[in-house]
Amino acid sequence: MARLPLEGITVLDFTNMLAGPYCTRLLADLGALVLKVEPPAGDHNRARRPVREGHSSFFGHINAGKKSIVLDLKSKDGLGAALALAAQADVVIENWRPGVAKRLGVGYDAVARLRPDTIYCSISGFGQSGPKSMRPAYAPIIHAASGYDLAQMTYQGGTAEKPANSAIFIADVMGGLAGFGAIQTALFDRAVSGRGHYIDVALLDAMLNLLIFELQEEQAPSPAPLRTYQPLRTTDGFVVVAPTSQRNFETLAKVLDHPEWISDPRFVHTKIREEHWDILMRLIEEWTTERTSAACEDALLAAAVPCTRYLRVGEAMADPQVLARGSFSTVTDPAGSYLVPNAPFRFAGFDAPVSPDVPGLGADTASVLAGVGVSTETAQN
Repeated sequence: MARLPLEGITVLDFTNMLAGPYCTRLLADLGALVLKVEPPAGDHNRARRPVREGHSSFFGHINAGKKSIVLDLKSKDGLGAALALAAQADVVIENWRPGVAKRLGVGYDAVARLRPDTIYCSISGFGQSGPKSMRPAYAPIIHAASGYDLAQMTYQGGTAEKPANSAIFIADVMGGLAGFGAIQTALFDRAVSGRGHYIDVALLDAMLNLLIFELQEEQAPSPAPLRTYQPLRTTDGFVVVAPTSQRNFETLAKVLDHPEWISDPRFVHTKIREEHWDILMRLIEEWTTERTSAACEDALLAAAVPCTRYLRVGEAMADPQVLARGSFSTVTDPAGSYLVPNAPFRFAGFDAPVSPDVPGLGADTASVLAGVGVSTETAQN
């Protein structure tokens, strides 16, 4: 097997929740030795649903491939063990509220005194400075505070009475990816210059980076109606169609047996078509409502018109494209095995799948601490 890019890099992982653990799992996928520090009671995600026979697959999803170390950071010896590990780590990452790492004694300044070239990454909701930096923040809070939720509400055509319920943690995944990318950049610069770096990742900034059109529209509003991509009803579900280019539109008009749309003053070119987008979508839906989702997809894709039916998560997991790319790996804990998606990128010449092993609580404490001359009993008490 080819050498993984991050082999030889040690990461001391003080993270919990989702953004930090997702970031460090990606580092582990690429070969880094990730030492996950847990309190004596364990990461609270070990009890997060879905739980099978006492083991959380949610926890396993974002922590596979790491080593688990139990330390009581509030004790003198536990802190000493953590700092001994930090002195040997290339990367230290935490996602507590700003100031907590410093209060515990494992903040950037304490670590940099031991290893000046350390790469230290802090992930938080609002960032390490500013008037909102100390606010408690989870992904749904950031979705609302960034403008994302109300922007989504405006795209519902006036039918929504309030922002949609939230359960998919976009900010956490985006923040984790931001941390992952920034750490690679810092490691590269250290290899060139020898410098260490402190990285401040804010979930708020990650969400703002999603709102490319919305941020610019806010600064220079356009009076024209906005083109939105809408679910179109079929006999057994929904499809989405995206005839964005002139060629796509003209091809779609022919497939739907409405060539007259091509010369219709409402649709004749892209700018005019966008002003009448809702009308166009309603006309397309008259066609889709008479067909199954699969039939709509087949007919439009055969003509190279962008279209897909809406899939349930389980259907997407079994999709031939996902299977062909090998998008999932199997991981195993004492309750059995389950699928976890690989990192969202591929390298030519080698694979970087998720490690199949989910660490048991404190399973690696003794062996890891022995490497820095600390006894397990001392560090945990």
